[in-house]
Amino acid sequence: MDYKFEVSEPAPRPALAVRTRTPVSNIGQVMGQAFGKVYQHIMETGAKPGDCAFSVYYNMDMNDLDVDIGFVLAEPAAGAGEVHVLEIPGGKQVSCMYKGPYDQMEPAYAAMSEWMAAKGYIPTGVAYEFYYNDPSQVPTSELLTKIMFPLQD
Repeated sequence: MDYKFEVSEPAPRPALAVRTRTPVSNIGQVMGQAFGKVYQHIMETGAKPGDCAFSVYYNMDMNDLDVDIGFVLAEPAAGAGEVHVLEIPGGKQVSCMYKGPYDQMEPAYAAMSEWMAAKGYIPTGVAYEFYYNDPSQVPTSELLTKIMFPLQD
C-alpha cells in the first residue's frame, strides 16, 4: 500500500481523556467505555468538542497497552474524576492518514517507522491515532485514522 507521510508543526490542542491499561485484544471494549465516559463529561459540562476522537499509546506492549482515550476539544475545559485534561502536543510531528480496518494498521506503522529512520527523524516514543469517522456508521474499509508521531528536536 502507498502511504503519504507529512511533517508538520501544528499548535497544541486541548483534549479530555481517560487513561487506562489493557491488552490489545480488549481495546475495542475499553475504548467504547472510555469514549462514553468522556462524552458524558463533555455533555454534562458543556465543553465544546473538536474535530475527532483519539487515543495516545505510551507503549506498544500488546499485552499491556498504556493508553489515553478521549476527544479533541475546540477550547480548553476542566476534567473531573477519571476524565482528565490532556494537551495534544504541537511542534514537529510526522503523520499519515490511514484508510481501512483498525486491526490492519500495523503495515502503516511499520512503513512510517522505516520512513522516519530513513529521513533521520526520531520519534518521542508516543503514538497518536485520531479517528475521523465511526465504525458503527461506516464500513471498516472506509474508516479514516490519522496516525501521528511527535518528533524529538
